[in-house]
Amino acid sequence: MGILALTAAAAAAPAAANANPYGLWEALEQGGLIAWSVFIILVAMSIFSFYILFTKLMQQQKIINQGRKVRASFWNSANLREAATKLEGKSAYRAIVDDAILAQDQHGKLTDPIDQHDWMANSLQRSQGAIASRLGEGLAFLATVGSTAPFIGLFGTVVGIYRALIKIGASGQASIDVVAGPVGEALIMTALGLVVAVPAVLAYNWLIRRNKSIMEDLAAFTNDLHGYLMSDGQVRPRFAATGKSAAQAKTGAAPAPRSEPVRTGTPTPADR
Repeated sequence: MGILALTAAAAAAPAAANANPYGLWEALEQGGLIAWSVFIILVAMSIFSFYILFTKLMQQQKIINQGRKVRASFWNSANLREAATKLEGKSAYRAIVDDAILAQDQHGKLTDPIDQHDWMANSLQRSQGAIASRLGEGLAFLATVGSTAPFIGLFGTVVGIYRALIKIGASGQASIDVVAGPVGEALIMTALGLVVAVPAVLAYNWLIRRNKSIMEDLAAFTNDLHGYLMSDGQVRPRFAATGKSAAQAKTGAAPAPRSEPVRTGTPTPADR
């Protein structure tokens, strides 16, 4: 029993010698309810910011991978419905194709039909806008954290300085042992606000840039799909027709020349 007591005392002695009376937890305990509230709010904002960052990155990467599959095999299908089966069921590209097929089927049911070109363009634009809206979910929170976290930390700083001034007035002297705790608490709150805000701003700008790149690819796909539908499958992206087919590769035959669209009517002055 005596050996156990001596061992426990020997283990506690270095810990007591190395204890820091001005650490983070000590500063929070001295700051009371306000310090703890500011600390918890900043920690929660940081956790949600990183959660949004990682989830949006996975969502964006999934769409980027889908775009690669579209370029690899989608446009080589015999028709649009067959091509749609090659896409993942809940993918962004599949949603655009399904909306295009639905809009094409609905156009003939209109009691007061409008031009099919305008009807398809509007339908595809709505589908593309819905995807952009889903990609932008959560980014407003990152922007809010980036703009408000420094001020929340500044609030804790103001309270810490105020407490330091109260201690100075109560003790009648501005010794380091009197003001070290409240001032240290104030500096810690300022640092926490910056630590939370800076990653949120960087994540927001990065995700916005990736969203812009993804939407450019989706816009190009939507434009190609619109041309495909309006030409009954005659107009396809250039990369879909490059190279030889499997039969041509076996026989050594050259690929058939592609027909270019020919404009009709009287040429404009620019054409002359």
